Amino acid sequence: MKIRPLQDRILVQPILEKEVQRGGIIIPDSAKEKPIEGRVKAVGKGKVGDDGKHIPVDVKVGDKVLYSKYGGTEVKVDGEDFLLMREDDILGIIEK
Repeated sequence: MKIRPLQDRILVQPILEKEVQRGGIIIPDSAKEKPIEGRVKAVGKGKVGDDGKHIPVDVKVGDKVLYSKYGGTEVKVDGEDFLLMREDDILGIIEK
């Protein structure tokens, strides 16, 4: 199955924390915080402004982003978890 986001929506795959920390301590799922980093997998074409002009989305496929902790809608595609969110839920792009 393939998802093509509409307007200013973005499909993000969360980057999950490592289960084992440096000291060898295993953190259970119930104690982990929701991830706030992810990789952009698909991007809509952008929204139309009040003047009728097309406003493109600032992020592109492959960007690593920080997003709002409770932003987006969780979706499952081919057994993998993704978030479908508006561009406003993206806080920034992580650059190397």
